[in-house]
Amino acid sequence: MRFRTDRRTEEPEINLIPMIDVLLVIIIFLMLTTTYSKFSGLELNLPTAEVENNAAKPNEINVAVTADGAVLVNRQAVTDRSVESIATALGRAVNPGAGKEPVVVINADAKAQHQSVIDVMQAAQRAGLPQISFATQAPKP
Repeated sequence: MRFRTDRRTEEPEINLIPMIDVLLVIIIFLMLTTTYSKFSGLELNLPTAEVENNAAKPNEINVAVTADGAVLVNRQAVTDRSVESIATALGRAVNPGAGKEPVVVINADAKAQHQSVIDVMQAAQRAGLPQISFATQAPKP
C-alpha cells in the first residue's frame, strides 16, 4: 500500500531583518568608538599673549622651533642646528619678488630651549632679516 504524500517542498527563507539589525548595531558601535582627530606635522604649544589681529599679512618666513630644538624654515627641516645653516635656510626662503621686506615669524614651542630661539634670531640677523616676530596663541578663558 502506497500512501500519497502531498508535501510541497518549501524553500528555506532567509530572514534579513535580524542580520540588518546586527549590522546597524555594529555600525553604531564603530561610529561611537572612532576618534576623529586632526593630524598635524608638529605639535607646538605656543606661549600665550593678548595681541590684536592684524589683517594685512606681510611677506613672512615661518620658522618653527620644536620642544627638542629642531628648526624648520617654511616647513622644511634644517638638518644642522647651527646658526650658519639656519641663516642659509633663511636666505633661501627669501622671496625677492614680494616687494616688502620679509618678516621672520618664530613659532617656538613653549618648552623650547631659549638658546634655540636665540640661534634663530642670530641666523635672521646674519641673513639680513632684521624684522622678527613671535607667534603666540590667545589665552584660554
